Order: sequence, then structure tokens, then C-alpha cells
Amino acid sequence: MIDFTPWDRMLREYVKDGAVDYARWQAESAEALDRWLADVSAVDIEVLDRDSAIAFLINLYNALAVRQVLQKYPIDSIRPTFLGIPNWISFLLFFKKTVYTLNGRPLSMDGIEHGILSDRYHEPHMHFALVCASEGCPLLRANAYLPEHLPAQLQEDAQRFINNPDKVRYDKTNNVLHCSKIFKWYKKDFLTQSASIPEYIQRYLSDTSIPQTADIDHLPYSWSLNQRTSS
Repeated sequence: MIDFTPWDRMLREYVKDGAVDYARWQAESAEALDRWLADVSAVDIEVLDRDSAIAFLINLYNALAVRQVLQKYPIDSIRPTFLGIPNWISFLLFFKKTVYTLNGRPLSMDGIEHGILSDRYHEPHMHFALVCASEGCPLLRANAYLPEHLPAQLQEDAQRFINNPDKVRYDKTNNVLHCSKIFKWYKKDFLTQSASIPEYIQRYLSDTSIPQTADIDHLPYSWSLNQRTSS
């Protein structure tokens, strides 16, 4: 059985309303995060049931994102700039470089998200749970994902994301559905559960009626760090 307690404890200590106190985490618990990641590095996902595997991989992805930030903090974004120009190489390396070895398998962030989660488990709700340390991402939960609570946690994440007007809002006057680029990047995953993006989003909006004819406008995605200062 995977022990998520150390990771859960750190989330409860350093995350509030989706924002992360990286400065305090770096000063107090960077080594604790390293130890937990080392402790779970021998997990064999092949022997896990579906919910256990998904919960573990989401926690792992989010923990590795946090660790990458802690290794470079203070930073303002995972997409740094040089003379005002985005450093795309550094940005792509955040996702594509090998940052972990799981049961002998080298993994990048993309390898976890696309190589395992998307390809194997086909769970669109994961896109409301995977957090790459940016404001445009879903809010980071202040507790770990647990297999026995996973369906409820993912439903809650979807509800919270879609009911956040910074991520999704419908302009009735102009019949335009403004939504996060997550719905563009992972459209194929969402369409496994609904015939269209408006139909998928409608499932989580009880007080808004979105016509299938609505035009879709994808909102700007903020790569600013999802940080907060110590309080």
C-alpha cells in the first residue's frame, strides 16, 4: 500500500486556496519531499487497480512539478524570459526532461501525463487535477489524492474548475463560450465523454444554459507561478 501521508502533510502545510508557499516549503521541507519521492520510486503501477494507479500518478506529477520549482526558486514562472523573450527551451525541458525513475522506468512530466495517464487510463477529469505550478492550471489541492476518494475528488476538481469564471464563462449576449485552453489541448479526451465541449462543460454548470451553437473562445493561459507568500 502506498503511503501518501508525507505528501498529504506537506500539501496541507504549504498550499492554501490552490496557491503554494514555495519559499517556506523550500526552507522547511524540500528534503522531506525528496525522501517521499525516493520512498515511492519502486511502486509498480502494473499491479495497481485503476483508481490506485491514477491517484498515485497524479500525486507523483504534482510532486515532481513542485520539486522542480523548489530546485530553482525563487522564480516567477516555469516559462522564464530573457530580455522579455520566453525561454522556450527551458520551458519545454520542464515537461520533457527525465526528472524521475519509477520502478526502473525513466519518466518526464509529459511521460507521466501523456505516456501513461492519457494513453492508458483515458480519464479526462485528470486535466482538472494535474498542476504544472502555473496560475493557468487547476488549483492545487491541499490534500493528496487517495484511491478510495478519487472519483469524488476528481468530480470536485471538475466542478471547481468549470465554475471558476477565470477558467470558464459564457457570454449569452454574443453566444460565446470562453474557456481555458485546457479544453483545446485535451479536446480529444473530453470528447470521449461528451459530443462537444459545450455539452461537457454544461454538465457542471447548473445555473447556465449553453447552446450547442455557441462559439468557443480560448482564454489566455497564465504561466505565472501559482505561489503565495508566507502568512
